[in-house]
Amino acid sequence: MTYNFDPDKWYDNELYLIQSQLITSEINQNKYDEAVEILDKKLEEMWARLDGTYQIGFDNFKNEGRHTKIWDQYQKK
Repeated sequence: MTYNFDPDKWYDNELYLIQSQLITSEINQNKYDEAVEILDKKLEEMWARLDGTYQIGFDNFKNEGRHTKIWDQYQKK
């Protein structure tokens, strides 16, 4: 399965909504600053979860019972 989520695009969309609320006076500057700070933190946390390379290999099978045979065969080599 491919998951094509773009955190930067998500951030831009969310920031646009917050900026729109400020421009239309739905929120004041303090609420805007608070919302942007929260948004920045969410983006940082998201990148922390997404950052890194996931690799599929036999090490992934070590602790999964259904793959015990494959892991055992790998260990014998």
